[in-house]
Amino acid sequence: MIRFAATTAFALMLGASAASAEPAGDTLTLTFETGATTGTVMISVFNSEATYSSGAPVAATALSASGPVVAVFENLPAGDYAVKAFHDVNGNGRMDTNPFGMPVEPYAFSNNARGNMGPAGWDRAHFAVSGATAQTISVR
Repeated sequence: MIRFAATTAFALMLGASAASAEPAGDTLTLTFETGATTGTVMISVFNSEATYSSGAPVAATALSASGPVVAVFENLPAGDYAVKAFHDVNGNGRMDTNPFGMPVEPYAFSNNARGNMGPAGWDRAHFAVSGATAQTISVR
């Protein structure tokens, strides 16, 4: 089953802005290709394998899928990160699944990583953030 940070921790983090007023550290810019015009793209950024697997993200945001979906996270400490995202088509704030636990809404991982019978692992999804870092991620 693919699990995203659409938990209480994720909901709490949605109140925080993805960008700060005074950039002083490294910047991560994520562009999402959705092919959609409705719903919301829910984005979670993780800074370790442990949190990526079952913890709270270090940053999260939700962006309308009706225009360009670009998230900018500023002031990140240099290091390894991984991203999980999903397109909340029906706006209920969570990843919907079928009775077998398989996602019925589009999802994506950094590096456009794919999982094998589950979510992409940290080993495939993590990448280094140092200075200005950008990724384009396809939501499928």
